[in-house]
Amino acid sequence: MEKSRADGRNPNQLRPFSCTRNPLDRAHGSARWAQGDTIVLAAVYGPKPGTRKGENPEKASIEVVWKPMTGQIGKQEKEYEMTLKRTLQSICLLTVHPNTTTSVILQVVGNDGSLLPCAINACCAALVFAGIPLKHLAVAIGCGVLEDGEVILDTNKAEEQQLKSFAHLVFPNSRKSASSKEPNQKEEDSERGLITSITHGVMSEEDYFSCIERGLAASSRISDFMRTTLQKQAPGDV
Repeated sequence: MEKSRADGRNPNQLRPFSCTRNPLDRAHGSARWAQGDTIVLAAVYGPKPGTRKGENPEKASIEVVWKPMTGQIGKQEKEYEMTLKRTLQSICLLTVHPNTTTSVILQVVGNDGSLLPCAINACCAALVFAGIPLKHLAVAIGCGVLEDGEVILDTNKAEEQQLKSFAHLVFPNSRKSASSKEPNQKEEDSERGLITSITHGVMSEEDYFSCIERGLAASSRISDFMRTTLQKQAPGDV
């Protein structure tokens, strides 16, 4: 029998989602994404002409800036920036606007756990609202493994203190989330797989694959929410 968590959720239950389109007027596209009390604002600026030194001028460049709730950016935030950059580069069509830079600014508003997955989801919504060409969307989910081996999804901050390990997983979503068209077979095939996988702590192979299995199932719920939200808020743009 599945145990109930401290906040009343079952192990596979996600916190309530919300997404607000373009809360920031000066950005080319922005999104406020909340998962429970974890809230992130993502703002997209660009594409702007030119790329930074060391970037390939034949492709578009993605720049990510992470702004914590308080204080200066630290080691963990820099790792978040690198993870976000790699993830966003993998889903953007970088050959459409070569020799340009698109900046994505993340502002943490509230942090009650699963912060990086929340930030990735916010970024994807903001990119769509900014009209940045995408191969597909990505949906992120956090999976935690307790000392007894139980896997729980979308962990809050209190739960994260009790984990022996965790995985942040990013799955590709079909084009159906970015348009009203039905995906063809090739697009459906592209959904299968893993864009980003970050683990921390002691995790057995069995635990890892359990996280992937449960995370993949949960990602479809996030995909449905994102699809509904994007079509409802921007029917002419997505």
